[in-house]
Amino acid sequence: MFRRFGLFEKDIDLRYGAWKTMANPSDADFEELLARYRRPVLNFVYRLLGDATESEDVAQEVFIRAYQHWNEFDPRRKVSTWLFALARNAAIDRLRYRQRHPVEPLDSVPEPATVSREVETRELGDQIAAAIQSLPEDQRTAIVLAEYHGLSHAEIAEVMHGSEKSVESRLYRARQSLRIALAPLL
Repeated sequence: MFRRFGLFEKDIDLRYGAWKTMANPSDADFEELLARYRRPVLNFVYRLLGDATESEDVAQEVFIRAYQHWNEFDPRRKVSTWLFALARNAAIDRLRYRQRHPVEPLDSVPEPATVSREVETRELGDQIAAAIQSLPEDQRTAIVLAEYHGLSHAEIAEVMHGSEKSVESRLYRARQSLRIALAPLL
């Protein structure tokens, strides 16, 4: 369905008008949406939560919500922005759930000491992920959307229901915090 409207071009996002032309969108239409946005939404949620299993669950919840609220989509927004807003809200819900229901971590098994490029790269990535995870939720959301998903300040403001100036401020504070946290690595 979306291809009929020429809306699956690389730089063009799906718009509400394409959805509203169909009273009852088919499962194939939704699967097309899922195929296009599953990975970006999953990556975004993972960056907010830091847990792959939980991220899969939350991403699935996002697409269930999108399907259930198909007819409530705002025509002035891009689908990606709408999905990221749904994903952010679902991730915040999960973070709140974690605070109310803490789980004790299992003892980790120590890894044998090996010095390889792959291990060093993975450790560096883990340190960066931990530094991002330590940011306040609003700064973490802004930095992940800007750096990992390439959203503009206006798009991030739309996802976060704020102004572009507040996004700029959050990005500045996030980058300052990351510089300090990651200074030993630089």
